[in-house]
Amino acid sequence: MGENKELEVFGQFMRQKKKPKIDKSKRTKGVIYTRVSSKEQLDGASLETQMEFCQNYAVKNKMDVVNYFGATNESAKTDDRKQFNEMIAYVKRRKDIGYIIVYSFKRFSRTGISKTYLDLEESGIQIISATEYVDNTSSSGKFQKHIYMEMGRMDNENKRKSCVHGMQRKLRSGYWTGVTPFGYVNLNPGKRKTPELAITKEGELLKIAFELKAEYDLTYAELAEKLKSKGWTKRAKNFSEYFRNPFYCGLIVSSLIPDEVIKGNHPALVSKETFLKVNGILRKKQYGGNYNKDDENLPLKQFIKADSCGTIYTGYVVKKKNLFYYKNNRIGSKENVSAKKMHQLFVDLLSSYQLESEEWKNPIKSMMMEAFVEIHEESINDTIALNKKVAKLEQDLEKIERRFVLGEIERDLYLKYKCQFEDEINTIYEEIENSEFKLSNLEKATDNAVEDALQLPQAWLSGDIEEKKRIQGIVFPSGIVYDYKKHHYRTERVNLLFSSIPLFMEDLRGKKNGTSSKKLNLSRLVLEAGLEPARPKGHKILSLACLPIPPLEHS
Repeated sequence: MGENKELEVFGQFMRQKKKPKIDKSKRTKGVIYTRVSSKEQLDGASLETQMEFCQNYAVKNKMDVVNYFGATNESAKTDDRKQFNEMIAYVKRRKDIGYIIVYSFKRFSRTGISKTYLDLEESGIQIISATEYVDNTSSSGKFQKHIYMEMGRMDNENKRKSCVHGMQRKLRSGYWTGVTPFGYVNLNPGKRKTPELAITKEGELLKIAFELKAEYDLTYAELAEKLKSKGWTKRAKNFSEYFRNPFYCGLIVSSLIPDEVIKGNHPALVSKETFLKVNGILRKKQYGGNYNKDDENLPLKQFIKADSCGTIYTGYVVKKKNLFYYKNNRIGSKENVSAKKMHQLFVDLLSSYQLESEEWKNPIKSMMMEAFVEIHEESINDTIALNKKVAKLEQDLEKIERRFVLGEIERDLYLKYKCQFEDEINTIYEEIENSEFKLSNLEKATDNAVEDALQLPQAWLSGDIEEKKRIQGIVFPSGIVYDYKKHHYRTERVNLLFSSIPLFMEDLRGKKNGTSSKKLNLSRLVLEAGLEPARPKGHKILSLACLPIPPLEHS
């Protein structure tokens, strides 16, 4: 007894019993919810049967039903249903509603133990089945109810898989499933009918846009403005999505058949060549013209311009002696130079950016990556963030597309969020396109540049006309200037990957001799003026934003 009194003083530290959130005794009324899953069932007895069973259950158990919901076709695959949501809002608003009567638990939900169900149970609102008896007051009864709901979810998953397999078979047969892509119309609509797609007037305008982009590389805004008078009404940003969709060149890709490309049965809007050209997949030389013998012997033609007047140098041949010459194309100019001398001078220029030894290859690649990443750290982080954001949005877009195809969401809701996601994705794509730095291309560009730098002069001398022009273009994207009086080349812009090589080699030599600074002065990559050949005042090194990355790829 004394011990009990001694413990009483510690009563202040006892854990208090949680008070119920609601007074369940006041929840004495209920509602009935009926539903069929398709319009075809509306004319049958299903809804009447459900209502009859639910009302009989309410009368037998002396339940006071105050409202009715449903009586229509709604998918139970999600809780995103109009009548269902109206009912949930109603029972939560009324403090006297204690139960929802349904024909079976799967009429309420086919997603298993959903958050909506748990919220209702927590609020003291029970889901009661008129055909599946369970004891709602016992733990075993609640467990049994959960089994019924999970069985509904499993049945739903099986139907979903069957539906997806059907769509996969249709896609692999070359027939599109889901919403008809922009620019086409389905002449044979119907859920179980074979689609017959035809190109619309909007599709013809999109075809023109493809061709203009391929031929003249117009901006999205310029394309939209040019087509506006012909009836184009879509936003300029939408071109980004259209140009990336291989459906328009007669092919089918879908998240339902990942890693597969299928030849579609629909008419192609544009040729595969035009589609690839617009997307920048094919290299320039695949679309270039044929070169004649003069071009083979005069690769610097149209690439050199005169220091004196800015006129482009062309070339000619003295047929009797089979000698080739470059000449300033300005009328009255007498600047004619032997091709042999011009080529030797160009080889000397290329030698300035040659990597001296194979042993420098890996160290210079590492230094390039480190230096360029440090210089463009902010741009890299911005680009990474943008890529992550667009990947998330594309996943969300795929999810709502799949939910719409499977009938889980209504068309209006799907179109609303589809447009919202597409606008955001297109905006981000444009930001990425206009960004200063593209991290994904840097490593490949660095590898290719170092490989080229190992044999730069030799590769140019031994290469055909295509190889010569490729090397010229990647090292000096803006061409070179020739000073006739001094017989000297100067460069206005040099690809940073090549102009940095002499600096890195100088630093590596210093490390080898023990005289290098601990860290290369990165500002020299932009401001250095002492490289051989010397660059005149005002010389600009090409920034990474202007790197001609695609041509760096080797055949």
